[in-house]
Amino acid sequence: MRTPSFKRDSKPPPPGEVPADLTISGIIDRVTYHNAENGFAVLRVKVKGRKDLATVIGRTAAIAPGEKLEADGRWSVDPERGLQFRADAIRTTPPGSASGIERYLASGLVRGIGQETAKKLVATFGKDTLKVLDSEPDRLSEVAGLSPQRIRLIREGWSAQQEFRDVLVFLTEHGLGATRAASVQKALGNNAVELIKADPYRLSREVKGFDFRTADQFALSLGHEREDPSRLTAGLLWALGEGATNGHCGVPREALFERAGRVLEVDDYLFNDAATRLLQTRSIIGDTIEGAPSYFLPALWNAEEAVATRLKQMAGGSPPWRQEGLHQAVLDTEARTRKRLAPAQALAVETALASKLLVITGGPGVGKTTIIDTIIKALERKDVTIALCAPTGRAAKRMAESTGQEAKTIHRLLEIDPLSGTFRRQRAYPLDADLVIADEASMIDIELMRALLDALSPRAALVLVGDADQLPSVGPGQVLADIIASEVIPVVRLTEVFRQAETSRIIAAAHAVNHGEVPEGAKSPEDGDFFVVDMATAEDGANKVIDIVTNRLPRRFGLDPVRDIHVLTPMNKGPLGSQTLTQALREVLNPAREGAIVREFGTFAPHDKVMQIDNDYDREIFNGDIGFVTRTDVKAGQLTVTFDGRDVHYTTAQLDSLVPAYATTIHKAQGSEYPAVVVVISNAHYPMLARNLLYTAITRGKRLVVVVAEKRALRLAAENAMGRRRWTRLREKLTAANPIVS
Repeated sequence: MRTPSFKRDSKPPPPGEVPADLTISGIIDRVTYHNAENGFAVLRVKVKGRKDLATVIGRTAAIAPGEKLEADGRWSVDPERGLQFRADAIRTTPPGSASGIERYLASGLVRGIGQETAKKLVATFGKDTLKVLDSEPDRLSEVAGLSPQRIRLIREGWSAQQEFRDVLVFLTEHGLGATRAASVQKALGNNAVELIKADPYRLSREVKGFDFRTADQFALSLGHEREDPSRLTAGLLWALGEGATNGHCGVPREALFERAGRVLEVDDYLFNDAATRLLQTRSIIGDTIEGAPSYFLPALWNAEEAVATRLKQMAGGSPPWRQEGLHQAVLDTEARTRKRLAPAQALAVETALASKLLVITGGPGVGKTTIIDTIIKALERKDVTIALCAPTGRAAKRMAESTGQEAKTIHRLLEIDPLSGTFRRQRAYPLDADLVIADEASMIDIELMRALLDALSPRAALVLVGDADQLPSVGPGQVLADIIASEVIPVVRLTEVFRQAETSRIIAAAHAVNHGEVPEGAKSPEDGDFFVVDMATAEDGANKVIDIVTNRLPRRFGLDPVRDIHVLTPMNKGPLGSQTLTQALREVLNPAREGAIVREFGTFAPHDKVMQIDNDYDREIFNGDIGFVTRTDVKAGQLTVTFDGRDVHYTTAQLDSLVPAYATTIHKAQGSEYPAVVVVISNAHYPMLARNLLYTAITRGKRLVVVVAEKRALRLAAENAMGRRRWTRLREKLTAANPIVS
């Protein structure tokens, strides 16, 4: 690839002219934003040849006001933020002037030096201040008012800064961007360089944001051979970890070797010795999946083993409450609530009341909520302690609203420690509950199921409620599906759709998809709540989605286009991905960007619709939660988001947990319901098209569902019953008397 030649010119191009690559230089006046993890920075710079401060956007490992800056890139005009310089490369050097040095040291870059101390240092040493810190630190005693403790702190802070620079140089010399230095030093400490030289694959295992391929290229640049044993074992562990990321608990040997060989570009047979070494050190576990030799990460194999063992123990047990009077209690509940149970519902309730373990499964409209409510009310007079839980905050809230009882997320029920990620509630300190009812069980992955079962007291009963036809959990495993398929655990399947749901075209469409049929939409708004709109191309589809969300649905049904309507799509990227659709919808629904806070993945302005993308157990905000920006503080880089009527404040560091969310992936919507959803299904989504994906999307809508789809893509999604195969062993462990381990 040709290296671009940069010209030196600080002036932006005239309007309409294609921006040229050039190099600018100047002094950093202010660091508006800097992400130490990935280096993304927004800077205000006094550029030579320009009167006003310029905005420079790019990546750099460390940055401070007062530093000299040189940047390669081009001028551009952003429709939201105006004129800015987009830098491909940023180089900085310490300031040379006394005033520059003072600002540099006062920035907080060096531990132990604040504004007052910076003034004292520069007043004493002037332009030689940095030289003194580098090579004559004993002279710090010449500075009036510095205590021995402060001097020690400054020396340690300056030394740490220099060690960071060493990491920076080391990474850059071997082809890695300088932006990685902060995260590397944070993860590996001051001996980072020596640790990486000894084992470069630690980068992918221990440093956030480092993928295996990057670490592998780095290892090769250090002189590691392609067939180096450490490279082969690292490759196998990476392939198993990637499998877990994709939902697999283990991977068949043949598929594992093929995947690792393709990435490492070596022959598959070379991994036999590597696998043997990993087995000997118990770094992996050998077993079989449907007869095929397979390998597992120990944590996932042990989780499946523990879940299978506990479930089989519970399946043959009895609940901790007495059975006398329960039948009459159910009849009394029916009379009091005026809800007559259908035969299948009555069977589910009776089985739950007589069992230590039960699975209740069924699609929308089959009365799962009524069953949960009846179980709770029938046991009220038995002095039975009941705990209600669900995998997500949205599902727990919905469960609480439908039952009138407190419901918690599983993590909150088990009392997670936000810092360590471990649960207080375990075998030694079990839950004080006679019965635990877990809703949305299809979303529970294998490790969370193990934690839940570990936290049950020996006497406790468990009811798992869920829709096995939905997408499986985001994490490894397909726990609910495997439990049902084993035919070892008692299961009640609900199929009857009740009168109040029979008139819903949403329910009918969901059940049609479940039978492999293309769902039919209503012909007019008066005919129902489910509609199908054909798209010809991706561009046509995007235009129709925008029109439906911003114009047609609000006008016809009185829906708020931001708060009531949610767009779901199979993928993040592409012309019909969540990111592109979010940007297009935001330009129409919230074009005013006054008070916007700039971040790498977009801007946040008042009234924006946003989504939390990780779990914050401390503040009880969870991955996939949707909120709305209510206030911003541009100067402080902070904002306030309202989630279900609750204000949550975000500092600068916490903003990386938010993304704009006028559209999201279907996977992110699991466990959620919205007044109206617009589902996008395109041929471009081919790798993702599956029955359970379409079914999950349709069942997210409470009042209204519109599917905007290419006809062929919609048919493929409805007919593809297989979806993405997940490799697990839980079903076999449940049916096996004595699982064999190699």
